[in-house]
Amino acid sequence: MSPPAPRLRRALPVLTTALAALLCALAPLPAAADAPAAADGSADTAPAVGDGPADWTARPAGGGADRDARPYVYLEGTPGTALQDRLAVTNPGRAPLTVRLRGDGRAGAWIGFAADTVTVPARTRAEVPLALTVPPDAVPGDASGEVVADDGDEEIRVPVRVRIGGPTLAALTVEDVEISGGTIRYALVNRGNALLEPRLAVRADGMFGTLLDRPERPLPLELAPGRRVERTEPWPDAPALDAVTVRLRVTAPGGARDEAEASATYIPVAPAVGGGLLGLGGLALLGSGAYRRRRTRRGDPEPPGAESAGDRQPTTETRPLVKAGPLVKAGAES
Repeated sequence: MSPPAPRLRRALPVLTTALAALLCALAPLPAAADAPAAADGSADTAPAVGDGPADWTARPAGGGADRDARPYVYLEGTPGTALQDRLAVTNPGRAPLTVRLRGDGRAGAWIGFAADTVTVPARTRAEVPLALTVPPDAVPGDASGEVVADDGDEEIRVPVRVRIGGPTLAALTVEDVEISGGTIRYALVNRGNALLEPRLAVRADGMFGTLLDRPERPLPLELAPGRRVERTEPWPDAPALDAVTVRLRVTAPGGARDEAEASATYIPVAPAVGGGLLGLGGLALLGSGAYRRRRTRRGDPEPPGAESAGDRQPTTETRPLVKAGPLVKAGAES
């Protein structure tokens, strides 16, 4: 075989390098377990799941599996009774976990714990007894609150629902309706003793017909007894020029119902300002013309301290009208 040509010899290193780079790009990456050690000799590995405090949980006790856990603490009783339950705190990490427990909200203020501070060993689940005492003067109906578990870095809130025995009253009002541009503002107040899930319908009528008609729909909130919530309703296609009346109707299970309305006038800003300036200019012209006519009829007022024509002293002033020349006698010779 004849030796390769000079051009081929020069191209062989380039082709070899390109082939090696292609093979490296196609080769699979090494697994995390096969990664080389760091420069200081320690292995560069990610922390195992469950080491951090973000993985701990707090929820109502009951059921061995997570899917069987209750979504919230639910208790029923009459005024003056003490109700019992338990809170489960699970620590799947490798270090002990210490959490502080407290109640929040109306029903949360009625809760007492067997221990306000609980330390849970690693990979352990602890159940903490709690007691909720319904005040003797509590109004029959529904009350809500929360159990708060806090480890110092984050907190977990567990909802608490209490049904207090006795006659219930569902009462709801909509108040303080205001219209501001493309936004309708209002407030909802629970005037009864039952937990309410309100629904809202909105209607707006203008001078020439209906401008807005939104059917009744549920609102994303639970209104506890005595609670007031301020909300807004967007109206992006509000009119630019019209006089409107907005009516709000709210309802809730149990027969709660109320309506309220508010009125507003929409006027474009630029025409309104221009019309106002034009009106002011017209009034200024009319006032100026009337003032001039009045001065013409009555004469100009004399300035203070001016003398009248009768009080002026007569003066004699001699002025030559024609410049006189030298006198010449008749018959005189020059």
